Amino acid sequence: MKPAYTRVLLKVSGQSLAGAQGFGIDTAQIHRTAQEIVEVAEHGVEIAIVCGGGNIIRGINASAEGISRAAADYMGMLASIMNALALQDALEKCGARTRVMSAIEVKQVAEPHIRRRAVRHLEKGRVVIFAAGTGNPFFTTDTGGALRAMEIGAQILLKGTRVDGVYDSDPEKVPDARRYDQVSYKDFLALNLGVMDSTAIALCQDNKLPIMVFDMSVPGNVLKVVCGETIGTLVSA
Repeated sequence: MKPAYTRVLLKVSGQSLAGAQGFGIDTAQIHRTAQEIVEVAEHGVEIAIVCGGGNIIRGINASAEGISRAAADYMGMLASIMNALALQDALEKCGARTRVMSAIEVKQVAEPHIRRRAVRHLEKGRVVIFAAGTGNPFFTTDTGGALRAMEIGAQILLKGTRVDGVYDSDPEKVPDARRYDQVSYKDFLALNLGVMDSTAIALCQDNKLPIMVFDMSVPGNVLKVVCGETIGTLVSA
């Protein structure tokens, strides 16, 4: 298969790293994810990753339980750093060269986020893992993924989820939910489809960055998406 893109950003949710246990870090699942990413990199594609932290703590949920939203969001950023380090370890065991870059300074374990340095790492064939979202509270890692994708000049934002695309309602709760093969940014926002937050969608719309939402739990799907196969939902103009 020939890649359709030369540089991509993959948004990996914390939930997808938890595996069947639903919470914490599933090392077997992270290893499978790492193998998928390495396979893409071996096809000559420059790949960057943004890790979520929802398998450890979700800022918005912690806020609802009484923690201040800013503090809860910072806790979520620290959780995403933990996931990034676990993914880095798995990637390097699969033979990849990696760098973790954090929006919050943790110099002992990650480089600070510097856009030009990130681009240089990609040009040298390294897998770059962006951690800690945007480094600011009140923004999700989806928005962090959109921001980093545009900073590095990615051609597409790949949103790996537990479902095979964007539906008109939650397919895990509504059995006859309808899946979209393609949806515009405008309709996504108007219908409040919810797979990604509205700030991330609006940011992609303003900068004409296409998004592919797909099921990352199916082996081989990451490479298929990178090679241009329509196996999820394309969100674009």
